[in-house]
Amino acid sequence: MEIKTNLKEIGIIAQNKQEENDGFSLFLKQQSHTNIDSLVFRLNEEITPQIDCTQCGNCCKTLMIQVDPIELKHLSAALQISERQFEDAYIEKGCSGKMLINTIPCHFLSENKCSVYEHRFSSCREFPALHLPQITSRLFTIFMHYDRCPIIFNVIEALKQELSFTMNER
Repeated sequence: MEIKTNLKEIGIIAQNKQEENDGFSLFLKQQSHTNIDSLVFRLNEEITPQIDCTQCGNCCKTLMIQVDPIELKHLSAALQISERQFEDAYIEKGCSGKMLINTIPCHFLSENKCSVYEHRFSSCREFPALHLPQITSRLFTIFMHYDRCPIIFNVIEALKQELSFTMNER
């Protein structure tokens, strides 16, 4: 399978495959979650090294990034500013009290690289989260990012091939 990384091309393919992906999502929900996890983990390990995230950076350019209080404390210390200064400069609090980075793209994205990589937030460390279990319970989120992340796109397309999925299987 040819690895695709061009976001414009991925976006066009994603639009054309919306119905197929809806069917695939339903198909996956009917499968053994341990089997799907195992397949996705293997495909993720094969595909991720073939994609240079610093050539893309789309997650940092388009996602809202949640920050927890401990991460705020660690990063403000690393930046040698007070927690209050960090909050004032970089954080927006939602009505539920959750903290989010206050800009999209992220303040810390510089030339498609994270300028605070060693101190990046857990949500950044986990994305695209294809290494985490219970994939079939997170399909909405995964498919929401299908056109945003070349890793997700390529893993899903490889998974379709691996499972010999066709629209007739819905």
